[in-house]
Amino acid sequence: MSDQFQVLILNNVSANGLKRLPAERFACAKEVAKPDAVLLRSADMHSMDIPKSVLAIGRAGSGTNNIPVKAMSERGVPVFNAPGANANAVKELVLAGMLLAARNIGGAMKFVSSLDPADAEMEKKVEGGKKTYAGYELSGHTLGVVGLGKIGCLVADAAIKLGMNVIGYDPEITVDAAWSLPSQVKRGASLADVLKNSNFVTLHVPLVDATRKMINAESVELMKHGAVLLNFSREGVVDEAAVLAALDAKKLGTYVCDFPSAHVNAHAQVIALPHLGASTREAEENCAIMVADQVRDYLLDGNIQNAVNFPSVSMPRESGYRIAIANANVPNMVGQISTALAAAKLNIHNMVNKSKKDIAYTLVDVDSKVPKEVIDAIAKIEGVLAVRYLPLENQ
Repeated sequence: MSDQFQVLILNNVSANGLKRLPAERFACAKEVAKPDAVLLRSADMHSMDIPKSVLAIGRAGSGTNNIPVKAMSERGVPVFNAPGANANAVKELVLAGMLLAARNIGGAMKFVSSLDPADAEMEKKVEGGKKTYAGYELSGHTLGVVGLGKIGCLVADAAIKLGMNVIGYDPEITVDAAWSLPSQVKRGASLADVLKNSNFVTLHVPLVDATRKMINAESVELMKHGAVLLNFSREGVVDEAAVLAALDAKKLGTYVCDFPSAHVNAHAQVIALPHLGASTREAEENCAIMVADQVRDYLLDGNIQNAVNFPSVSMPRESGYRIAIANANVPNMVGQISTALAAAKLNIHNMVNKSKKDIAYTLVDVDSKVPKEVIDAIAKIEGVLAVRYLPLENQ
């Protein structure tokens, strides 16, 4: 295989990330007629006519709301993301958000900027006005962390090091996250338990049906008087109207978010930032490198890591002849694939099959060259979504 894979770049993706796609095998451009893969950050693909040639999509970030994942699953196209690559950047911004709220920094800065530096009374006015912006320290207060993925765990650890008490809640915590969670984190029995017992609540959950408007009028009512709510997750997990009503009633002290809107921007108790969560040089580079590596590994060897719609499947090469099959997760698919190979007198050297919800994925290494008619036969099996033949370059 000497042909280059054509990669369409929809946003400014870090150059160090694109370097992970060697020029002898990959051609990257912002205009490609028939791309094999698409790399993007925030571009909206929902209104895009995605070419049938696309084999993989890589999002240099964690969220994939801007990608038609369901439609890609139906075509057997994995959608990769970069979970955790921007975690440190978000963690630091959450800490900044807590400090901004606790120390009234925004208001204090506006007060100082309103003073005339030529005014002989400026120093006196500073001393007279500063009491209005007196705040409190984070140490000794309780932080509730809702969502204990990579970001949530890092936030919890940093808060503990600042002397805070931490309550964590995540009904779907992974084994890896549980291992990385500091032992000092108290386990919340429920979302309500966290809300009732926290001075600060920070949200780190994906936007799915179960989390949409999880912070609403009912849940806000459970929170401590004067509590600070931080949302660096997704705009839709918070009911803005309920939060604004709670701020007006002085039930909540401050709402800190990364999602400006016509509703929250003018409110005195809202600190809204312009989507800065992952906006650091380091995070953008980490995300680009991570997703480029994943797309490269998939295109060259069929391995899948961190695809939001496919199972993680990786198999070392022990043969020069590999077939990758995406199919609906239904009975007897592996049997039918094996039968098709046996009918062609092809010996299976190694095989791995895994599933994730409605999608299953199989990698098969065989001991000899696979004729095109065998690939076509597998493609015709009912339920097969996509088949790729991946011989090594020298085979």
